[in-house]
Amino acid sequence: MLGLYALGTALIAVGLGRVPFVAVLAVAAATGLAAPAVAGVWTSRLAGAVPAALLPRANSLDALTYSAAGLAGPAIAASAAWAVGPWGALAAAVLLIGAATPFAGERGRGGAKGGTTPLRSDLPPPPTPSRLAAELFDGLRAVAGRRPLARATAATTLSLAASGMVVVCWPLLGAELLGAPERGTLLLSVAAVSAIAANALLARRPSALAPDTLLWVCGAALCAVPLLAACARALPPGSATAAALVLGLAAAVAGAAEGPQLTALFAVRHRDAPAAVRARVFAIGAGLKVSGMAAGAAIAGALAERGTGAALAAAAGAEALAFAAFAALTLLHPDRPQPPEAAHNGQEFV
Repeated sequence: MLGLYALGTALIAVGLGRVPFVAVLAVAAATGLAAPAVAGVWTSRLAGAVPAALLPRANSLDALTYSAAGLAGPAIAASAAWAVGPWGALAAAVLLIGAATPFAGERGRGGAKGGTTPLRSDLPPPPTPSRLAAELFDGLRAVAGRRPLARATAATTLSLAASGMVVVCWPLLGAELLGAPERGTLLLSVAAVSAIAANALLARRPSALAPDTLLWVCGAALCAVPLLAACARALPPGSATAAALVLGLAAAVAGAAEGPQLTALFAVRHRDAPAAVRARVFAIGAGLKVSGMAAGAAIAGALAERGTGAALAAAAGAEALAFAAFAALTLLHPDRPQPPEAAHNGQEFV
């Protein structure tokens, strides 16, 4: 999957401006098929790599790496673009994905008691299309059939759609209130640093809040992000400093909520996904989140033609809908008794 992701990114870079844009979009869509496996399946193996007592802290540290990558990636891209132009940023992306690929082939040296990473010869044969469809259905049934998984997936997917809208708004707000779009883009770094700090604190006290409680607390906090950004737009003209402070607060709240939200989501999946389909649950969830963020960005891009306020209003609505979905599934979806399983056996595959 990493190799396909690197190849697809390279083809996009080569094709831009040289082949019809529709062809580039088709390659981008095909490349995106690898994203869930790249983003989610490694995390699904965490339960088989650490003792159960350390899993909450490991979840926090694992989520922290996503935030750290979110901080480093734009910085590397910006540096490469400044040094050699936008093609340098694409080249850096391809090189980074390629550099990650060898780590995917390393064999495990053992993990938690009772579970190790199988050797290459122990892997099942490549699945047929019909088996892939059946396995996908099993994963979807596991997500839909268990209340904690269903509400966590629904709430975070909608929340990511709102985040995609807000990400589109940052450079627009930078141009509108701070004098340049790149100043708005810097707010992404503020959010990433805030997410890293929040997850670092959570790693020190992983049992401070239950994962389900953490999900709704973070969801409530994220509802405030587009509202704070809208407040910055309502300031009198010439209040650039005040606008920067309010936008910085909005970005900090976004990161402080998104980081622990991801940690809580990982914890719910490790706790409630059956071991036999855990990797599928993670991959399906990652695919839904990527799709949600992409859909949110597309909606915000269309609404931005009517003004940044319209995109921020849509983001606020999406966050409110995410919070409402979590509440509705809590009240209306009864728990179903689940058979006991041998957890943390480390035998999850896609």
